[in-house]
Amino acid sequence: MADNIVEQAAAWRAAGRRVALATVVATWGSSPRPVGSQMAVDDRGSMAGSVSGGCIEGAVAHEATKTMEDGESRLLSFGITNEMAWEVGLACGGQVQVYVEAVE
Repeated sequence: MADNIVEQAAAWRAAGRRVALATVVATWGSSPRPVGSQMAVDDRGSMAGSVSGGCIEGAVAHEATKTMEDGESRLLSFGITNEMAWEVGLACGGQVQVYVEAVE
């Protein structure tokens, strides 16, 4: 599945779109998606793949947009102790770290 996400990101880049790739790099406790799960986001708001089964995708896509704008990679952390996790819906009791980078 990851190959399809990377292929989609490459296709968006080939079409002249800006793209960011988000990858789950660490999990603790109950996590909706395993390490290595990926999601690609383009500058039109299209998404492919998943880093959380839906519960933090919106927040990750928002940060991906910032990454496309400024070119800065981001390491995002979501967890039960993080108020933002409740805000975005990660109430499964686990923690997840997601690395977001621009695709050049």
